[in-house]
Amino acid sequence: MKTLALIALLTGALLATTGCATPGYSATEHGNQIARTWDYEMKMATDDWDFLLLLNPPTRLTIWDVR
Repeated sequence: MKTLALIALLTGALLATTGCATPGYSATEHGNQIARTWDYEMKMATDDWDFLLLLNPPTRLTIWDVR
């Protein structure tokens, strides 16, 4: 019975301590990462539309600094 209780306790602790939250970053840092990613995605989408509409010369390079 003690073993079963210990397994249940460890399983509950395991499920309670994991999840979608990234423990290495605060909420502010994580929000900044998401905002930066969205910014890059929108810039790249603009770049793709310009390429499709032939508004810029053909190249595989982007004008955005994505490092």
